[in-house]
Amino acid sequence: MAIHFIKKASKNATTGEDNTRQIVSTMLAEIEAGGEARCAEYAEQLDGYTGNIVVTPEEIEAAGSRLSQQVKDDIRFAYDRVYGFAVKQRESLVDFETELSPGLWAGQRQIPMQAAGCYIPGGRYSHVASAIMSVATAKAAGVDHVIACSPPKPGHGVHDGILYTANLCGADTILALGGVQGIAAMAFGLFTGKPADILVGPGNRFVAEAKRMLYGRVGIDVFAGPTEIGIVADHTADANLIACDLAGQAEHGPDSPAWLFTTDRALADKVIELMPQYIAKLPETARNASSVAWADYGEVILCDTDEEMATISDQYASEHLEVHCENLDWWVARLRNYGSLFVGEETTVTFGDKCSGTNHILPTKGAARYTGGLSAGKFIKTVTTQRMTKEANREVAAAAARISRLEGMEGHARSGDDRLAKYFPNETFNLQVEEV
Repeated sequence: MAIHFIKKASKNATTGEDNTRQIVSTMLAEIEAGGEARCAEYAEQLDGYTGNIVVTPEEIEAAGSRLSQQVKDDIRFAYDRVYGFAVKQRESLVDFETELSPGLWAGQRQIPMQAAGCYIPGGRYSHVASAIMSVATAKAAGVDHVIACSPPKPGHGVHDGILYTANLCGADTILALGGVQGIAAMAFGLFTGKPADILVGPGNRFVAEAKRMLYGRVGIDVFAGPTEIGIVADHTADANLIACDLAGQAEHGPDSPAWLFTTDRALADKVIELMPQYIAKLPETARNASSVAWADYGEVILCDTDEEMATISDQYASEHLEVHCENLDWWVARLRNYGSLFVGEETTVTFGDKCSGTNHILPTKGAARYTGGLSAGKFIKTVTTQRMTKEANREVAAAAARISRLEGMEGHARSGDDRLAKYFPNETFNLQVEEV
């Protein structure tokens, strides 16, 4: 493969993880031992917050009263599309039963989880859209009790837009907690008495590590890292739109990778030229994050052919992947590894992140090679069932007994033997493994 790094990142996805695990491990252990009191201490220590942990109906109503009707309309616009898409996902997951052989039926059932914990970031930015992506999707899946938590601000609490949105989407409990203490509270059932079966939602490296450490004890959506954008582009692409999208996505944080894969050297050079200009136009907080992210994690890779571009894109397995190319149908059919695909310059990561309908909680750090993002299916267990007639035991019990003895598991074999003896007392069956 003939690829050339016109710009190569100086850092990668593992940079900066050295002490995160120790900090998170200590906090989780202390909160599990100290319960709600220790959780509240962390809220005061880390967020300067001493108000209600469980947000009251009055606080939710007050938050809504402080929002303009335009803001509420925009939130409703996004909710209708995200919830509507999640409902369609849920409808695609079906129960069924099929007869595999005479008298033997096997099937599956789709059972929603009882409690889900949805983390909604509220630090550098107040992620109203994340409230929709997590809470609305859980509700569409049929989860009984949805707990939302978000970092509070000193003297105020959770951001008004997040409170209004989480409530609109159907959150049953909203906690004014951020970071590891928020994740721990949902996992351990603090303040609600309902330990979460699954934890979902984006967050910083401490939130991501807390979810990773709790995985197995609870389910999680994805092993998440800093958000990523990849763009596949050929000679037909608009360099200005590409630079705008790369700079915009990098505003998430100083460790957010932004990658361009292209077959056009002139386009690559132009995007590199434009990036400082687009970054400079951003407000200070976004500008500071985006400039560091592009300097340390940005890459521009030149390929010889479309096939090489597709191959390298699949290797990176971008969380968000935009395609600015000719022959869009070919790219949709060819590309395999991405969290969410944005086809053509008319769409962009921003639309998916905020309101177009698909979920923005997506796999990072190459996880798109083996998983998709958050969907209604993540909140549902697909479980199997089986039933059979006595007559079906003639085949099934005898085969199971012989296979069990082949494996040396005599106790298993006798479960088959005893049923055959009960159901067919006057018949003889071959239940031993034949020698070769």
